[in-house]
Amino acid sequence: MLTRLPPLLRTLPLVLAILTALALPARPEGDRFSNSDIERLIVGKRIYLAAPLGGEFPLNYRRSGTVDGSGEAVGLGRFAKPNDTGKWWIRENRLCQQFSTWYKGAPMCFELYRTGERTLKWIRDNGQTGTARIGETI
Repeated sequence: MLTRLPPLLRTLPLVLAILTALALPARPEGDRFSNSDIERLIVGKRIYLAAPLGGEFPLNYRRSGTVDGSGEAVGLGRFAKPNDTGKWWIRENRLCQQFSTWYKGAPMCFELYRTGERTLKWIRDNGQTGTARIGETI
């Protein structure tokens, strides 16, 4: 049946498949964290976010439901309040947080993907991405 179609129409399914694949967002490498993964691997730990210009930005996800961080090591104090505290929660396999002053106090959520034994990739609900290292228990 396809052999009776003009050559352009015979290739249309292949072209559509390629265009669809290109239009879909790339899935990060690694397994996506579930609620229980976040509870087990993030809560009660210091997480080191990789800073764009080098260094690491530590955030403490305390079992009490608070999160705090210090940007002093990466020079945040030159641009904004270097330390802040907020709250965290888990919703639909995403780690969510809201700081008092950072990001104007706006709540945000992250999908987390395992990239190594103690490393991960995060994707914020606005599409921003980054990497982090799972640190010590606090």
